[in-house]
Amino acid sequence: MFTSRTLRTLTAGLLAGVALTVPTAQAQTTTLTLSSWVPSTHFMIPEILEPWIEDVKNATEGRVVINLLPTAVGAPAQHWELARRGVADITWGNFTYEPERFKHIWFAELPLMGDQGEANSVALWRTYEQFLAGNDVFRGVVLLGAATFGGGHFHHPSKAVDTLDALRGQKIRMGGPIQKRLLESLGAVPVAAPGPRAYELLEGGAIDASLHSIESVINFRVDSKLFHHTLVPESLYDATFFVAMNERKWQRLSEADREAIMKVSGERLSRNWGRAFDQQSVAAKQKMRNEGHVFAPVSDEVMAVIRSVRDEMLEELAQEGPTFGVPDYAAMVTFYQEQYEALKQ
Repeated sequence: MFTSRTLRTLTAGLLAGVALTVPTAQAQTTTLTLSSWVPSTHFMIPEILEPWIEDVKNATEGRVVINLLPTAVGAPAQHWELARRGVADITWGNFTYEPERFKHIWFAELPLMGDQGEANSVALWRTYEQFLAGNDVFRGVVLLGAATFGGGHFHHPSKAVDTLDALRGQKIRMGGPIQKRLLESLGAVPVAAPGPRAYELLEGGAIDASLHSIESVINFRVDSKLFHHTLVPESLYDATFFVAMNERKWQRLSEADREAIMKVSGERLSRNWGRAFDQQSVAAKQKMRNEGHVFAPVSDEVMAVIRSVRDEMLEELAQEGPTFGVPDYAAMVTFYQEQYEALKQ
């Protein structure tokens, strides 16, 4: 027979047991921090990062949770180091922000290498796995994704810059050494500045035109300034991105959780990234066409200069490759191009 005293004793024992099990369950959950430097309104948050965060949670059955920090823990160009040093567990960023450090990746940012973000991104991930995964430059992090935005082009307020005469002397906003060399070879004047500053530079007359991907004309809100879009088949240039995790923190995860995370990262994350940029570019182009923007191709003479610069830079990279651990840079480029051609729509 249970007395009230016995019942109280059993109840206390059960509650103590629950109290002991709850911390154990909580201890099995690892929370990782992710630093992102774009505003919360940028499409990357709801269309790329948040779905991936949910994928990781589901793949690990809730054992790994990623906390997207409300503000970045450093400047955009610092995000590789922030992950390597463990200031944030996971970061994303642009390889272009440290061009000398990541010459390994330059091939994917050169002209005429492709204008489809999804195909370029998958090709880049496969190339990383095949040729670069063990390279010293990636020490300290685990690469979870590599992607592109699908190519950039010329954008001008009042005219097509489709000939060498039209480009000569034009002050054009750009970023990175590849774009600088292209513009100088075309007779234009490069002005180094981040894409989000294009509006104020145009407003103040500091630049005549700007280089952007199609989607960023809308997302950087310069569609009210730039009405003429001169397009280069297979792109004038591209930008390459990474999603990276601190290697020490990665090794603290269980093998099962590391495997689960990679199943929803790597090629899958890279593909989803590129696809999101493609969709944004299609929508942006349609919006601008509806608003009366003008799109035109570059002339053959401009294409000849672009192609010449691309070939020169590929040759230079092939010669320099052994100094940064890529003994056959040309083979890597060929592999990338073959992957892209097989993947493009």
